[in-house]
Amino acid sequence: MDRSDLADFLRRSRARLSPSDVGLPAGARRRTPGLRREEVAQLAGMSADYYTRLEQARGPRPSRQMLGALARSLRLTDDERDHLFHLAGEEAPNSHAPTAHVRPGLLLILDRLTDNPAQVVSDRGDILAQNTLAKALAGDASARPPAERNTVWRFFTHPTARELFPPEDRENAARVAVADLRAVFAKRPDDKALADLVRRLRRVSPEFAALWKRHDVAVRRSGTKRFVHPVVGLLSLDCEVLLSPEHDQRLIVYSARPGTEAYERLELLRVVGLQDLTFR
Repeated sequence: MDRSDLADFLRRSRARLSPSDVGLPAGARRRTPGLRREEVAQLAGMSADYYTRLEQARGPRPSRQMLGALARSLRLTDDERDHLFHLAGEEAPNSHAPTAHVRPGLLLILDRLTDNPAQVVSDRGDILAQNTLAKALAGDASARPPAERNTVWRFFTHPTARELFPPEDRENAARVAVADLRAVFAKRPDDKALADLVRRLRRVSPEFAALWKRHDVAVRRSGTKRFVHPVVGLLSLDCEVLLSPEHDQRLIVYSARPGTEAYERLELLRVVGLQDLTFR
C-alpha cells in the first residue's frame, strides 16, 4: 500500500469536485476549491476521522468495499478507480465483468434528479445508488447488508418486500423479474455471482424455481409501475430505464404527470421525506 500516493490522489480527486457535481447544496462560500473532507466521508458512508487519516497518509488499509465507496463518492472513471485500488495494494476489479462501480455518467444524471425518485441498478438487480426520493419511496438499500440489496432476492425471500406493490400486481412483477434475470443469465453464463444468485433463489423459493423453469425471457423496459407507500398511499408512476453503454447498469427514473393524483402524492412524499422503511 502506497499511503503517500493514495493520500495525494484522494486530495486531488476531492479538490476537482464541486458540491453540485455530487448533488450537494453549495452552502456558504468556500475558502478552497472542491468538496470538504466530511462531505466525501458522508457520501462514502465512513467517518470523517477515518477519511481524514487516509488523506494524511496515516490511515489503515481500506477494504475493497470501502475503496469502491470512495470511487463512487469521488466520481472516478473506471481507470481512476483501478488506480485507486492499486495504490491501496488491491487488485483492480475485472473491467470486463459487471461491477458495483456506478458509471460516472449515470451518477452525474442521478445527482441532478432531485424532483423524481431515481436509482442505479445492475442488470442482476443490485441497487447501486439511490437519490433521496427513491429512498423515501422504496427504502434505503444502503442501510442493508450488500447481499440484501438485490431486488430479485428480496422480492422472493422477504414477504414484507412485496408490500411495496399492490397485491394484484405481484404475480406479474414476479414473472417480469424472473424473465429479465433469464435474459441476463443467457448473456453472461460465466457470471459466477449471477449463477450463485439463481442457484440460491431456486433453492429457497419454489415460486422462483417454477418461474425459472418456464424459461420466459423479457428484458425490463420502460412502462408504468405502481407502488404502495405506507404514508402517502398508492402511486402509479411512469418508469423510464436508461442503459449504460455496456448495458450492465440501468438508471431507473420514476415520474408522474402533473395534475394526476400520483403527482400530488409524489409532492407529498417530498415533504414527508424518509420514513422508517427498514421492513423493505
